[in-house]
Amino acid sequence: MSVLIFANGELAPGNWVQSYLEGATGLIAADGGIRHLRTRGLWPDVVIGDLDSMDAELKHELQAAKSKVLSYPEMKDETDLELALRYAATGYDDEIVILGALGGRLDQLLANIYLLNAPFLSTRKVKIVDVFQEAWIISEGSNRIDGKAGDVVSLLPLNGNVQIRRTSGLAWSLQDDTLLQGQSRGVSNRMTADTAWLHIRQGTLLCVHLAEEWVR
Repeated sequence: MSVLIFANGELAPGNWVQSYLEGATGLIAADGGIRHLRTRGLWPDVVIGDLDSMDAELKHELQAAKSKVLSYPEMKDETDLELALRYAATGYDDEIVILGALGGRLDQLLANIYLLNAPFLSTRKVKIVDVFQEAWIISEGSNRIDGKAGDVVSLLPLNGNVQIRRTSGLAWSLQDDTLLQGQSRGVSNRMTADTAWLHIRQGTLLCVHLAEEWVR
């Protein structure tokens, strides 16, 4: 079960979103992300942001649909997605899944990814997902990666170097090794089984998991 946040980035077409909707405990739209829900005939439980992308008619329809509207000034310190994440982190106990956070402007794309490592989410499971890829934060301890043999896994250090105790289920294994921030060594590893394990001694990684068919 998960709470879904729809951001205002690109979202691959197709029915793949349905599997996430079926297990959703909440639907949150980060301002313009509401378009991804409306194209599927759905209304969010909550829409949050400065609402600069909504006209008066849509705002009226939101009221009629009994969606909660949380409006913030345009001149604010947080992006609409950060506001949505803060709301989800305090209002829900489930995993947080972000859709529509990729593509478009590079600055906003990077900000969306860095938000995964925000301190207020340190105790929460949060993922950015798209049709063939997903990204989340991996930290100290034992971490499981579920997929299929042949899938690509990239491990990118955040906040400094990362000390790896060991890995299993990856083609290029690491044993008592260090991934250095600012180097590309952790990019494009391959899963050799449907489950891989990464045991981290110290540090934080961004894990990007890509389905094999997307990178052929």
